[in-house]
Amino acid sequence: MNINTKKDNTALTVFIEGRLDTATSPSLDETLKAQMPGISELVIDMEKLEYLSSAGLRVLLSAQKIMNKQGSMTVRNVNETIMEIFDITGFSDILTIQ
Repeated sequence: MNINTKKDNTALTVFIEGRLDTATSPSLDETLKAQMPGISELVIDMEKLEYLSSAGLRVLLSAQKIMNKQGSMTVRNVNETIMEIFDITGFSDILTIQ
């Protein structure tokens, strides 16, 4: 998995590419926790995400809980497969998806 970030004042965009699973989710968690202080707008771009496991969902939920206190979080460019996972797990009701 590749993670790229773009920070613009209090906005952070995180681009995720590849598989977000048990092996790779700790890396995303560390990246988010290191860069989220002072952020009021978090965007997670999943255009190149191929796979999402429950471990990845936990990282997204954790980020959403933090951003509920300090701003907003949006998930964008979600493909059909990932959207189906969000629908089945109820995450489509929790996350703001564009």
